[in-house]
Amino acid sequence: MDWQITELNNAWRHAFMALAQGEAGWHQQMGILDTQLQRTGAYAAGAAFTLADIVLGLSTQHWMATPMVRPPLPAVAAYYERLSARPGFLQHGRNGIP
Repeated sequence: MDWQITELNNAWRHAFMALAQGEAGWHQQMGILDTQLQRTGAYAAGAAFTLADIVLGLSTQHWMATPMVRPPLPAVAAYYERLSARPGFLQHGRNGIP
């Protein structure tokens, strides 16, 4: 019983703490993107779609598709909707998932 509580349980307990920390960090970074999108009002670098939106769009897709509780980031949500209206993003970024 001592081994179970001191070694066995500790082996997996750290994984859950790391997941929680990673999720919090991910939300924080997405908050930075939200602030930038509030400034530009459209895409990452301004009013026009650029290469930056391809890579940030893929990261946003991963964030939106991961089953977790997300903080409300309205500019990111609107950005995701704008990206999702693009046929190329729908086909390649979202893998055809509506």
